[in-house]
Amino acid sequence: HRMTSSSAPEMQIVESLLNALQALPGAHAALRFIEGPSTPSGYRPDAEISLEMGGRQYALRVEAKRDLFPRDAREVLWRMDRSTSAHDGLAILRMVAADSLSPGAKDLLKAEGVGYFDRGGSLYLPAPGAYVYIDKPPPKSIAKAIGSLFTGRRAQVIHALLLHPREWLTGKELAERAQASPATVSQVMTELERLEFIALSDQGVHKGRQLQEPGRLLDQWAEYVKALKPPVFHRYFLPSLHAEQLLETVTRVFAANEVAYAVSFEAAAQAYAPFLSSLSQVKCRAMSGSALEAGLAALNARVVEEGANFSVLETKSPGDLLFREQHQGTWLASPIQVYLDLLRSEGRAKELAQNLRRERISL
Repeated sequence: HRMTSSSAPEMQIVESLLNALQALPGAHAALRFIEGPSTPSGYRPDAEISLEMGGRQYALRVEAKRDLFPRDAREVLWRMDRSTSAHDGLAILRMVAADSLSPGAKDLLKAEGVGYFDRGGSLYLPAPGAYVYIDKPPPKSIAKAIGSLFTGRRAQVIHALLLHPREWLTGKELAERAQASPATVSQVMTELERLEFIALSDQGVHKGRQLQEPGRLLDQWAEYVKALKPPVFHRYFLPSLHAEQLLETVTRVFAANEVAYAVSFEAAAQAYAPFLSSLSQVKCRAMSGSALEAGLAALNARVVEEGANFSVLETKSPGDLLFREQHQGTWLASPIQVYLDLLRSEGRAKELAQNLRRERISL
């Protein structure tokens, strides 16, 4: 049997599955058919593999795919034949093999008792008497697809959605709130729909969108930021100020010098949801330029390598200060931003992050 050249990548996936099965202790696997025979319902698998394991024999009917998201998984499940024994009496195991499977797709297949394999090393065989479950993180292509949502203007759209998780928003409203183009909003929506994070409603002419499982989306963003390099701060020491005066003084001086800024990290978390008994420093984002320079000069800020009590992440992008909130006169980054920043920090930052999420974010 020869596969056409268009299905060569699928054949490579089937070969990878065969190798993974042959590597299992005490297992013997062989390719029976390329493009398995038609089943009574007219379903034709991409391949059929015979597997001997634990003294039993199975016929694996394999559907081969490139990337699999929940929507694709549903379509595959709908097409698959549900018979449980082949014409020669072998127990049938339905199987999906893919380059990469999203976590949602894995859950769907598992719930239906369908085995799966991806080239990241995940393998699930729900065979009676030969149960195998190896779970690995999604391969890079899926991780990359998800990760691309959390950069630049796309991240602003996600941020806007997470701040209003229970509202139905039109594309126009989202573009305005996120200060992003309608095209960017549309790209993000398409990707979120594919990943099953979006519920749609037809409200007359306008399509409203609402987040599903906002907590899971925030978890994905958290995973993404944890893998990033630590941010590069400009570190300063503000002399003759006690810790409790820091925030108040920075607020007053930056307002007088019209500095665009947003306090984040520990100081902001403490303002939103008090947790620590004392703070040793203030960290913020601020627009670089002459206003910031004037503000730092007025604070008598000295550049230091160690012992900083005031740190600044300079930015040129107004998007980095989007969604900030005024809290007792001080501009704070949004609770979502503060939470993500804390996850990239040291010390007790992780505890602060958990407390903030519990008290102020509740997703």
